[in-house]
Amino acid sequence: MRSRFSAFATGDVAHLRRSWAAAACPAEVRIDHGRRWTRLEVLDVVAGRQLDTTGIVEFRAHYDDDGVAGVLHERSTFARERGRWVYVGREPLDGSPGS
Repeated sequence: MRSRFSAFATGDVAHLRRSWAAAACPAEVRIDHGRRWTRLEVLDVVAGRQLDTTGIVEFRAHYDDDGVAGVLHERSTFARERGRWVYVGREPLDGSPGS
């Protein structure tokens, strides 16, 4: 989760593609360069330990969108693919916008 937040913050599209589950990765990954990601709060983690095959992370990602502060609040699902954790999907919470 933290590496994906950092990739959004730095515009590292290659890392985002590598960390997406093969079946869930969109054909085009775009970064909104007007949005500056400022802070990540991990609120809850379910599973995702060394012997698990899936995990869920609830988080709030704070951002500044052309001078307007915002928060993306969601629960993200991860799975192991070839020994690495990859992003599978999300459940937006509190009416948060998509990323």
